[in-house]
Amino acid sequence: MKRKFTAIFEKVEDWYIGYVEEIPGVNTQGKTLEEVHENLCEALKLILQSNKELTQKELGDRKFIREEIKIAI
Repeated sequence: MKRKFTAIFEKVEDWYIGYVEEIPGVNTQGKTLEEVHENLCEALKLILQSNKELTQKELGDRKFIREEIKIAI
């Protein structure tokens, strides 16, 4: 499944910084725009996977309903 997020890139002196607008905490830096883009994609994947694992651990054996939700913005 593919999801879309908004990446913000800024040049600060000799570095680029990047972050994902929709998810606080997903940010990185790099010497080139290409490097920061790759780092940001990896950071986003790691955060999403980590959040999913934490949720599964917290839910344990409890019964729950998981479903996709769609919103228009």
